[in-house]
Amino acid sequence: MPLPTAELHLHIEGTLEPELAFELAARNGVTLGYADTGELREAYRFQDLQSFLDLYYALMAVLRTERDFEDLANAYLARAAAQGVRHAEIFFDPQAHLARGVPMATVVEGLWRALGRSRENHGVSTRLIMCFLRDESAESAMRTLKEAEPFLDRITGVGLDSAEVGHPPVKFREVYEAAAALGLRRVAHAGEEGPPEYITEALDVLGVERIDHGLRCLEDPRLVERLVRDRVPLTLCPLSNVRLRTVDTLADHPLPAMLEAGLVCTVNSDDPAYFGGYAGDNLDAVRAGLGLTEDRLRELARNSFLASFLDDDEELRARYLAEVEAYEFG
Repeated sequence: MPLPTAELHLHIEGTLEPELAFELAARNGVTLGYADTGELREAYRFQDLQSFLDLYYALMAVLRTERDFEDLANAYLARAAAQGVRHAEIFFDPQAHLARGVPMATVVEGLWRALGRSRENHGVSTRLIMCFLRDESAESAMRTLKEAEPFLDRITGVGLDSAEVGHPPVKFREVYEAAAALGLRRVAHAGEEGPPEYITEALDVLGVERIDHGLRCLEDPRLVERLVRDRVPLTLCPLSNVRLRTVDTLADHPLPAMLEAGLVCTVNSDDPAYFGGYAGDNLDAVRAGLGLTEDRLRELARNSFLASFLDDDEELRARYLAEVEAYEFG
């Protein structure tokens, strides 16, 4: 039985396994530029974030209908549940679909057909977070927020993802102010490839409650002090960091130093189909590769539920935390 955890940094489009990609391509009459799933898996060798994003966006072409998005989400939820995930806060990228002529309603309704029944079907509670593509314009982000307004009963928050360098958080000040006025929770990718200043800017300008990644905070001791003092959660993705060459090897990952500094870290899978592992795989990897103790692993799991947007269901959060405390490591 895996350690119970919450997954707080998961891009649903990044759970598209090669087998499902070929199945959806056949269903929708899409031709993939790969002979078979083996050849496609070979393409999952990335030099950096941009080389990953190029393939990530190209494969989205197979996602066309509500059924496609439902199947994608159900496949993730089944895998996540088997690896100990009890609660998942799932990112989606509407601009990437709108640009292909797929309406917002198709994406949200399709995902919700799976998420709305997730506790019943998979034993996983969920929240949905709409991300803005930071390499698109601020005007595009604002239009996307407007298009999402009819679906805000199903969308908990907004995030900021895609190519980080050269796209500082301040670019999205107005759309985050608008999201806050609508009562949406706010997170943002910062400090993955971008500098620690982006983390500070995400906090001060965008008013985010969590930092996605945040690895480079260690370059700024004053920022580390602030993150520790204010208990700002960092949603780390170790296997992703290795695959995208943010760190050379898992043994080089700063997670132990971050925990030792008192930072509120969580472990997540990011884009697991592309990066070699789901939430439980990431926890297993840091346990083996970084020598984390059982107390540290329990701390990571506890952090994940405390950092989640379960404020509207404290009873459920308490139940999950009790499962973490009662867990017996094998």
